[in-house]
Amino acid sequence: MLIGFEHVGMTVSDMDRAVAFYCDLLGLSLIERNKVDRGEIGFFDTGAGMLEVFAPDASTVDRFRDVPLHEAGLRHLTFAYSNISEVLSRLSAAGIEIIEGPRAARNTPLIRQLAFVRDPDGIMVELVERGEGR
Repeated sequence: MLIGFEHVGMTVSDMDRAVAFYCDLLGLSLIERNKVDRGEIGFFDTGAGMLEVFAPDASTVDRFRDVPLHEAGLRHLTFAYSNISEVLSRLSAAGIEIIEGPRAARNTPLIRQLAFVRDPDGIMVELVERGEGR
């Protein structure tokens, strides 16, 4: 029997930058951070699952490439907030790229409004306010 969503894993170029973005700016909690073979791994708690972040020892990590609509793949990460305008103000002040929003969602029973930003490695992150009753 399924008991819940556990985590999604991703690669970043710099663990310190990932901690600054995901914890300091987005409010996730760093639960564990360890050196591992060929890099460093961190687990960030979202309150409803974890984000596993790997930072390789490589001298360079290529910037994230958006998955075209005709290719299978993960397109973005989504985090829910009570007020995304407050989060966007904090991100904007920190110089984070805001792609879109805030705007009304199309699937309003699930999501009231949304915005899209990019993390320091170009990974698209969606910020949402949930719809009534969610």
